[in-house]
Amino acid sequence: MTDIAIGTSEELLEELRSWVEIETPSNKPEAVNTLLDKAEAGLRAAGATIERIPGRNGFGDTLIARTNTGSGNAPVVVSGHVDTVWDIGHLGSDMPFRIEGDRAYGPGIYDMKAGSFLAFNAVRAILTQKIPTNRPITLLLTPDEEVGSPTSRAPIEAEAAHAAAVLIPEPAGGPNGCAVTARKGTGRFTIKVEGRSAHAGGNWTEGRSATVALAKLILAVHAMTDLERGVTTNVAPIWGGARANVVAPEAGCHVDLRVAVPEDGAIFAQKIKDLAYEEDGIKVTVTGQINRPPMTESPEGLRLYEAAKALAARHGYDLPKQYRGGGSDGNFTAAMGIPTLDGLGCSGHGAHAPEEHIRWKELSQRGKVLADLLRTL
Repeated sequence: MTDIAIGTSEELLEELRSWVEIETPSNKPEAVNTLLDKAEAGLRAAGATIERIPGRNGFGDTLIARTNTGSGNAPVVVSGHVDTVWDIGHLGSDMPFRIEGDRAYGPGIYDMKAGSFLAFNAVRAILTQKIPTNRPITLLLTPDEEVGSPTSRAPIEAEAAHAAAVLIPEPAGGPNGCAVTARKGTGRFTIKVEGRSAHAGGNWTEGRSATVALAKLILAVHAMTDLERGVTTNVAPIWGGARANVVAPEAGCHVDLRVAVPEDGAIFAQKIKDLAYEEDGIKVTVTGQINRPPMTESPEGLRLYEAAKALAARHGYDLPKQYRGGGSDGNFTAAMGIPTLDGLGCSGHGAHAPEEHIRWKELSQRGKVLADLLRTL
């Protein structure tokens, strides 16, 4: 099998840098769309058929690129997001793009601009080199994964519904750069507390402190964590009150829930919702839901993993597998029963942290595996 020419790691890093240096926080649709414009131009020039779904609800567009190769068979879908958790300005202050030895740093480079770029580059190379593929390829680049994919979930699921397989180039996990065959499900909730304000000195007894009520609720949520069961909760951020001399009339927090099995998603979502009450001048409301079902390991997904592992060996590296606590858009497609393999991006460390980086010398190897999967599945 002739290798697909995707470029050296040095060449790939130079182009990836141009992606990283367009800062793309989820809540800045114009910034996200600037990067999507760049990707669309490259894919159009290579001959892809382009569909662009306009953004809504304060998010950017969803870009869908299709190839004509392998027609007649169910497609392979590869889906990556271009949004990051980093606000505009980090690039020019505390997180500049930089290379230190075998590490390349920058906001969003690991989660997951490197992986989305490798997917883009693989599709572009297949098209420009007229590489025959067993199946058509559909590439999605989405704008809002970091906030739960509220606008991109529907097009991802629509494309996956008639796909043979779904590949997710999220970061390779762990110190050995693992592929991901299972993930926890995730839920997001908001707790709001209404109390009654009063002077904190002269009329203390007339007040009902929303912050005190919230503190008790936070402890109750934290106590739901059951590590043996694979259930974790996290409360952040929190807010409440306005002044030290006023009994707080309002407070609130967001809750992150992670579960290992679908049944626990329903059980613990209800436990969090059951924290709502109204008594003695305090009213608590709870909104939210499980927004990503667990991605459970399946025989079909493991067959995809074995294919990727064999290709990795051909290109000179081992590809272990990993069960990961974080969710991705692969949770949606796996829950639909579509064979899904995740963690096919670049290895590195520090997702959502100031030390975020990739091991850039692996870009070419990992890019070749992704391109070969798209060609051979």
